[in-house]
Amino acid sequence: MSLVLGVLPVALLLLGFPIFLVLLTAVIATLLLFMHTPLSILHQTLFGAVNAYTLLAVPFFIFTGELMGRGSVAQRLVNFVNAGVGRVPGGLGVTTVCSSALFGAMSGLSAASVATIGRAMLPALMKAGYPMRFSAGLLTSMGAIDVVIPPSIPLLVYGTAAQESVPRLYAAGIIPALLLTFLLCAYVVWYCWRNGIGGDKDFVLSELGRAAARGVTALGAPVIIFGGIYGGVFTPTEAAAVACVYAAGVPMLIYRELGWRDVFDCAETTAVFTGQILVIVACAVLFGWVLTVNQIPAELTHWLTGMHLPVWSLLLAINILLLLVGSFMDGISAILLLTPLLVPLMKAVGVDPVHFGIIFAVNLGIGLFHPPFGINIFVAQTVLRLPLNMIYRGIVPFVFVYLVGLAIITYVPAVSLAGVHWLIH
Repeated sequence: MSLVLGVLPVALLLLGFPIFLVLLTAVIATLLLFMHTPLSILHQTLFGAVNAYTLLAVPFFIFTGELMGRGSVAQRLVNFVNAGVGRVPGGLGVTTVCSSALFGAMSGLSAASVATIGRAMLPALMKAGYPMRFSAGLLTSMGAIDVVIPPSIPLLVYGTAAQESVPRLYAAGIIPALLLTFLLCAYVVWYCWRNGIGGDKDFVLSELGRAAARGVTALGAPVIIFGGIYGGVFTPTEAAAVACVYAAGVPMLIYRELGWRDVFDCAETTAVFTGQILVIVACAVLFGWVLTVNQIPAELTHWLTGMHLPVWSLLLAINILLLLVGSFMDGISAILLLTPLLVPLMKAVGVDPVHFGIIFAVNLGIGLFHPPFGINIFVAQTVLRLPLNMIYRGIVPFVFVYLVGLAIITYVPAVSLAGVHWLIH
């Protein structure tokens, strides 16, 4: 059985099979060869996997991101942040990072942030004299913050897979996301100060006021999402639905930039993307069910705890594993595949599953732009038309910046759990 559940999926992945087919093939082979369970369990488990109220938020948040990605919403966010930066070395770079974080707080989609904010910022960075290699690394890596900052779709999926509270996970993600934003901004400021880039634009309060007035409606989505969830008005799913209405209403009725044709195009893209995610969710939950029925997570937990490894070394090994997995597999698939194995182990050694969820998300965020197959690398190459060799060279220092943030988040649990304690009290 270990050959079918362990070796067969790896072999199929190496042959280029899609992840849902890899998981489904391994499950069917196990049922037929070892478990002798009626195959009716397949469609029952597949349907039960996606018949979850929490997963309704996935298409809503995707739809919100698609709507916000069109029109001038992104540019209004950029103008607002840029007006508040003032005379700071690397002001445009700082604006890029902060604008990406704000856009992520609306959509929860990393690739959408790279494409949308990248399109708005790349011409300005080139015009201001930022080196191409630095700009390519910055624009490709900035979207990793959006995997951690609420309303992160990976955290939503992790909450469903680990049976953890999504509001608690969202609360836990706020401070780590701010930490990663600060570290990126600090590196940008240091790099630009060292190379004499930026810092020639004075802060003008009236300019900030005008930018805030033009962008106040664009900033309403995160207020609705966070205020609704933590004010007890909405569940995360209901907040996502309300955010959809807001994201459609602002560009259509206030800015008058979108028509019904644009809304239908966004809905079509959302339907395709949601279908891809839910097929993976269904097959991964089925795979996890087979693992659980055969006591594989329990046996793995017993084996590792029997080795009496220090918790810090176990976390280090899991971080390395997650970084490798994130470099070759999309985040949703990795969460659904590894959560049934790793969460019981983390509980056994005393690591809070909410804290581990943030560790998981940061690792997968780094995997989004880590060579060789980080998806944001190819988004930057395709959408922003940046040379691939320039991207690979440019992201190296940003990988190290994120690794510093990952180390802090991993070994200082209070960074993640402070938001949870605030939510409780």
